[in-house]
Amino acid sequence: MSEFDLIREYFLWDASPDTTVRISVGDDAAVLRIPLDKELIISVDTLNEGIHFPVKTPPHAIGYKALAVNLSDLAAMGAQPAWFTLALSMPVADTVWVGEFTRGMRELAQQHGIFLIGGDTTRGALSITLQVMGLAAPGKALLRSGAQHGDLICVSGTLGDAAAGLAVVQNRLALAAEAAEYCVQRLNYPTARLGLGNVLQGRATACMDISDGLLADLGHLLKASGVGARLHHALLPVSPALTSVALDQRLDFALRGGDDYELLFTLPKTLLAVVRQEASKQKIGVTVIGEIDAQQVDLQLDYAFSDKRCGYEHFS
Repeated sequence: MSEFDLIREYFLWDASPDTTVRISVGDDAAVLRIPLDKELIISVDTLNEGIHFPVKTPPHAIGYKALAVNLSDLAAMGAQPAWFTLALSMPVADTVWVGEFTRGMRELAQQHGIFLIGGDTTRGALSITLQVMGLAAPGKALLRSGAQHGDLICVSGTLGDAAAGLAVVQNRLALAAEAAEYCVQRLNYPTARLGLGNVLQGRATACMDISDGLLADLGHLLKASGVGARLHHALLPVSPALTSVALDQRLDFALRGGDDYELLFTLPKTLLAVVRQEASKQKIGVTVIGEIDAQQVDLQLDYAFSDKRCGYEHFS
């Protein structure tokens, strides 16, 4: 199948139902009408086989995850998803693989009302790059840089499941069948907390998603905000799937494992109750795991690992 046959068969999706997309897939570039009362939020991520997803990951899961991790960036900014582009490199034009890949991606896109408006396909090692675009009210996008002294440090959901799932896939961890399946699903099918991002607009003082590990990403937030923090390991939310895992390994998964795509955010204490109430309507748990301390210059964790690694590093 030629490149253009492939595009016509698998990437000409239904057009956006509104008037924001004037030209979509099939031209040299997309043409968009940006609403005058919105700011455009843009993020791009690349996923490479063997680095961001294990070799032999099902193509449906790859397509789903490729979009989900980008939607998570929009969630962390409090943005409403609108459009995305896709650049796909693959060794051969395997129509069965592409069909499952696009099915996974399209299912998630339809759930969140985001539309594919262009991209590129080429031959090479399996690599997926997505650029997502979202909209937010002027000045309302969530940033990493606003944490204040006395704020609570909070996370959504549970931590460490995806890292445990990767360890299961790589035969580094043995779990009971049900727990193993749950963790692998969390690895392959992360949930972008878009609804929670909307709740946090105007409430959270700083926000980001957890992709490289809690310690690493919290370090980025603290640096951007110019503050320090205290983090309490006993407060970290972990799922029942990890209760059989030894404490040191469980904390390693939760603190340094990455791939959680939960939201990490800071809140004034007075807003915790209302955020928890709104999050519970979406069946999302919100856990306080520490506090911002501007008297400190770095992150203080009340648990000592034998090595100083904080999380995933692309070039280490």
